[in-house]
Amino acid sequence: MSGGLPGLSATGAVLGLLAGAGLWLALLGVPALARPSLDARLAPHLRDRPRGSRLLAPGRAPASAAARLLGTAPGGLLAPLARLAVRRSPSSAAVVRRLQQAGSTATLEHHRAEQVLWGVVGAGAGLLLAAAVVARGTPLLAAAALVPLGATAGVLARDQALTRAVRRREDRLLAELPTVAELLALAVGAGEGAVGALDRVARSCRGELSGELATTLADARAGTPLVQALARLGERTSAEPLARFVAGIAVAVERGSPLAEVLAAQAADVRQLARRRLVETGGRKELLMVVPVVFLVLPVTVLFAVFPGLAVLRLTP
Repeated sequence: MSGGLPGLSATGAVLGLLAGAGLWLALLGVPALARPSLDARLAPHLRDRPRGSRLLAPGRAPASAAARLLGTAPGGLLAPLARLAVRRSPSSAAVVRRLQQAGSTATLEHHRAEQVLWGVVGAGAGLLLAAAVVARGTPLLAAAALVPLGATAGVLARDQALTRAVRRREDRLLAELPTVAELLALAVGAGEGAVGALDRVARSCRGELSGELATTLADARAGTPLVQALARLGERTSAEPLARFVAGIAVAVERGSPLAEVLAAQAADVRQLARRRLVETGGRKELLMVVPVVFLVLPVTVLFAVFPGLAVLRLTP
């Protein structure tokens, strides 16, 4: 019994430290105790007056209850750490672009706050694991390395989650592109102009691409030239086929080319691309289907074929 007391005391100390830190963070989140900083009090008086209409400003998603509770919302507990990460990070522009490509309305500061939160969770998991291995006799210095490793893993996991979100949205955009291209070609062929065709398709369809078309139309109606609004649409996506499709429409509008012929050719290219993607997907699925055959069915078949002979050899004297 006496040999297990140091491990239990270390585990109890770690759990007490985590409980105390959680209680302290909860108390700091109480509105009566959370005093605004000097920067927060002076910011409304020193901030420049916006020069444009707020109706044309990009929307910002309201902070969720979990974000307010965990401190990842603007003005939360992790906001100072998020601002520090934004200032120290050399890849802020790339992260903003990836957030746009993922279709997220979160700001860079909110994303950095989430990264800090994921890092804290990873560090906590590493601390618990370190306490467990120290209780089993592992040296303290070797176990302490698990804490920064856990924090790094948490930050990288949030970055990978953003990458997966970008990839999933790109797949949805490419899946909707053939239908949207056909509808645009039909609308222009029926006599609609570029703006009218985009408006009709944006109102008729539901999905990621129709939302991007609606955003492009909002930019054009706010005073941005249509060619520039289409260029912004190409910048907001990481799907190269969609960027080429939008660039073709922008070039046709800018140079006065027959838009119906251009859209018909673009729709044909998009259909060929969809067929090629289906063939590539089928090839990858075919390779995945070979895996259970090789590693499950074939060994069982060989076992059933060899086992009777082995049994006979064992029975013969």
